Amino acid sequence: MLTAVASVAGDLVEVRFIATEEGDEGTEAHAEPESDLIPIAPEMKEIVWGFGSFVVFALLMRYYLYPRLRKGMDARYALIKGGHDHAERVTAEARHDVDQYEGQLAQIRVEAQQRIDAARATLEGERAERLAEVNTRIGERRAAAAAEAEQARAAAQGDVEGAVRAVASRAGELATGRTPDASVVDNAVSSVMSVGANR
Repeated sequence: MLTAVASVAGDLVEVRFIATEEGDEGTEAHAEPESDLIPIAPEMKEIVWGFGSFVVFALLMRYYLYPRLRKGMDARYALIKGGHDHAERVTAEARHDVDQYEGQLAQIRVEAQQRIDAARATLEGERAERLAEVNTRIGERRAAAAAEAEQARAAAQGDVEGAVRAVASRAGELATGRTPDASVVDNAVSSVMSVGANR
């Protein structure tokens, strides 16, 4: 018996004839190849090969690859930890060196300040000594100048008294027409000069 199968594609219509026997045998024969082509159902040898390769890979990972990976990770961790420890040691040493430097710098500053203060005190002492020497010299010169001035005044006073005596005696002679007594003129000039010196 012939069975017609028609399929339509766009404007074309295709008709095929398939020969089948009467009854249900043709449908069963036609349905059997479809049940053999299930794409999800794996075969037994695929299951065995997949499980075997998984077991081999798991054993390889457990006894060979993972210990090497773990050893590499531990070595890297130890390297990083060593780097951190070394950096902390270097930082601590640098801080210690900085503290020592700052301590030495403070000590040097204190010593420099002490030297400056000592130099300042020495300079002040020398300045005071020099000022005392200068003041002593000035006092001596002032006393010498005062003594010289006093001597010059006394000498000038003697000359002035002599000139005043001569002028007074001449004025008395011109006023009275006779020469005044020398003792009277001396007394008058001495009294006038002493009053002028006291003023």
